[in-house]
Amino acid sequence: MRVIGPGQLLFAIGMAGLGVLSLVSGDFAFTWQPVPNWIPWREYLAYASGLLLLAGGIGMLVKRTAAPCALVMTIYVLSWVLLLQAPRVAGAPANVGAWLGFCENVVLMSGGWILFASLVRREDNGSMPFASGKGGTRVARFLFGISCLVLGLSHFVYTEETAGMVPAWLPARVVFAYLTGVGHFAAGVGILLAILPRLAATLEAIMISSFVLLIHVPGVASAPASRLQWTMMFVASALAGAGWATARSLQGIPWGFAQGSPQTTSSQESSTN
Repeated sequence: MRVIGPGQLLFAIGMAGLGVLSLVSGDFAFTWQPVPNWIPWREYLAYASGLLLLAGGIGMLVKRTAAPCALVMTIYVLSWVLLLQAPRVAGAPANVGAWLGFCENVVLMSGGWILFASLVRREDNGSMPFASGKGGTRVARFLFGISCLVLGLSHFVYTEETAGMVPAWLPARVVFAYLTGVGHFAAGVGILLAILPRLAATLEAIMISSFVLLIHVPGVASAPASRLQWTMMFVASALAGAGWATARSLQGIPWGFAQGSPQTTSSQESSTN
């Protein structure tokens, strides 16, 4: 049996969980799917979205359907980026909050793309060579790195809000808000400039996973009836999955400094991501 990696598992659980929430509530995933209220048949579209997310998430855990479902999830999240998030950014280009929603969705899209590419190569399937080849993975990883920069910036712009999410039992919560912002930013720089890129992506994945365990799981436990808490947990799980998928896409290079440019780094990647 094929072993499912943490990236694939967390991404699939996160997307399937969002699907369940849409089916239960008849609504979309808050700021991650900001579908306007005036859209006709909005509730029915929410149910359709829920079915797609649930089926896609479950399908990613089944060997025969994992690759096509990862592709469907990638294309679907790309539609969120282009149709829902991009207009918000265009309407308020100086608003970091708008960019944050945009880039969180880009992280999800990039993670799905990298998972699709790795699953196709693992099955030795030559379909869609651009999307599934090393070039496609490199583009997805670039988008992931750029997005990490914005995630880090948001911690400095919205320091109080970020600190408010840090568990109360931790001291100096504002310091943690700044440190995690620096962590996002450093990960983005490392991935983009091939400065300890494998380590950078792995630490980013660990950090986001720690958010799930320290912030979102307790949040759900304290308010089990809150759809927002459940949504944040599933989104964070999918973001963590994207981080682990990105880290795994770099498993063919050393943990230390990569030789040459990011393009040179890509040539050192394993073909069995």
